[in-house]
Amino acid sequence: MRLLAPWSTLSADDRALLRRRLRTPVLTFLALLALLAVNVTLGATLPFAQVWIVELLVVAVMVALILLVSMEVIHEPPLVRLFSGLGFFWVAIMVGMTLTDYLAR
Repeated sequence: MRLLAPWSTLSADDRALLRRRLRTPVLTFLALLALLAVNVTLGATLPFAQVWIVELLVVAVMVALILLVSMEVIHEPPLVRLFSGLGFFWVAIMVGMTLTDYLAR
């Protein structure tokens, strides 16, 4: 397959293969942009007092998308999935502790 060739010079099979391979990353990118737009809109408008809970849920979905699709953890054995999830959980704990320290001062 000639990846650097212009679209018009690719055969029909190469174009179909390129579409199939790019579908998941493009859809993931669009989903992440949509979730970012939701998060920014919620942060800018503050429609209700506990909006931070919804924002945290949106961020959790974004992290799950990055873990499963961009890092391709979904194709790994269960032990690798467990430790990658635990790694992100540990980072969340560390960020939470840092924020607690800054906010308590």
